[in-house]
Amino acid sequence: MTHILAIDQGTTSSRAILFGTDMKPVTSAQEEFPQHYPDSGWVEHDAGDLWSTTAATCRAAIEKAGITGSDVAAIGITNQRETTVVWDRHTGRAIHRAIVWQDRRTAATCARLREAGHEDMVTARTGLLLDPYFSGTKLAWILDHVDGARDKARAGDLLFGTVDSFIIWKLTGGRVHATDATNAARTLLYDIRKGRWSETICDLLDIPMQMLPEVRDSAADYGHTRADLFGREIPILGVAGDQQAATVGQACFSPGMLKSTYGTGCFALLNTGAEPVMSQNRLLTTIAYQLDGKPTYALEGSIFVAGAVVQWLRDGLRLIREARETQPLAEEADPHQGVVLVPAFTGLGAPYGRPDCRGAVFGLTRGTGPAEMARAALESVGFQTRDLLEAMRADWEGHGADAILRVDGGMSASDWAMQFLADILDAPVDRPEVLETTALGAAWLAGMQAGLYPGQEEFARGWALERRFEPRMDAAERTRKCDAWSRAIAATMSF
Repeated sequence: MTHILAIDQGTTSSRAILFGTDMKPVTSAQEEFPQHYPDSGWVEHDAGDLWSTTAATCRAAIEKAGITGSDVAAIGITNQRETTVVWDRHTGRAIHRAIVWQDRRTAATCARLREAGHEDMVTARTGLLLDPYFSGTKLAWILDHVDGARDKARAGDLLFGTVDSFIIWKLTGGRVHATDATNAARTLLYDIRKGRWSETICDLLDIPMQMLPEVRDSAADYGHTRADLFGREIPILGVAGDQQAATVGQACFSPGMLKSTYGTGCFALLNTGAEPVMSQNRLLTTIAYQLDGKPTYALEGSIFVAGAVVQWLRDGLRLIREARETQPLAEEADPHQGVVLVPAFTGLGAPYGRPDCRGAVFGLTRGTGPAEMARAALESVGFQTRDLLEAMRADWEGHGADAILRVDGGMSASDWAMQFLADILDAPVDRPEVLETTALGAAWLAGMQAGLYPGQEEFARGWALERRFEPRMDAAERTRKCDAWSRAIAATMSF
């Protein structure tokens, strides 16, 4: 058996990538699925779409490679985190559309819990803030709004999971209801210090604990797939939330190492080692990965809209037909126009912590066109990253050296965007040879557990730099741009 199958179930598409014994991609398949927006700030997925596209892309990747399931040693799963699925244990069908991590419908619930004085307790246990981003209040909302759901949950007829749990359940034919520590740490229900579900928080949200999956290591036995899916039962041996999988794929195994992934959103994780570091800047304390029962912790900051701002230019404004058009447009933009875009479509993430904000554009003139909007969109990602990393450095100060930034994800392929990031950070940005770091992280976890791939140290030595972006922007220009961004953020939050 010479291949590892990595499932990357994302926010806008499901992908399957086959990796060979050299840990390099062999074939892949990808399928988009519909997004549902039933109300302002609400985002949903049909759980059936998540499963059907996952199964279809797995089969397609295996077929493309000209192999069979007998050639696949193991499966690794990485997934969009926090997205909440509740399904019937007997039928396997979701009782409500999956509520996506971007969804803000429980903002008022979170505000009430904060006003009641619960946030300090929640943060101390989970490392998270009371924010609609996380699964706990989404789960409570489903139980509150689907007739009879709470009674069924108490009776043991309903199961909860993040997307990894749902996919594992479907792959194994309902034999395994489990998640890994990295996904559990994003639910608002898991005590990251004690390594168990918090009865106190479940009681606070009136969530029956029998709904919750078993929590396992990131590299562990998650059962075998149904034989009819791929021609044989294949073991599932690795699971990690997408941002943690990218941290693993970037080999950020040492305290002080930092990665930033640019997908639909942007997520930066700073490895802080064996002890959790509590943020003073509204960042999150989370689990980077867990191996042999030992968690490694991280500080995390999330930008809700990164690649999604390019999708907005394409699908919302229809200024472009393909994402790759943004780079040449940005290069053509009038450098004297100071257009600033704050893409707070679903609120502002860390370090602002304002889920109630909405997007805004500043500095429009009659001369503003698609080129200037494209440039402002790409720059917005750099500005948000800068604010995020400054907060991280403030929390990490005194713990070690400056963080080493490694980037990955779809937008990291844009030389223009990465050069602007280096310029606005006034620091080098390293881009690896393998940009599929999220899938690679899931593949390595499964392959290492299967004995096909090397251990942690050898894997880290194999990390290869494709390009380093050095800052080139004049200090005065950087200051001017950052000042304009700060004013735009202040005005957006004020509005």
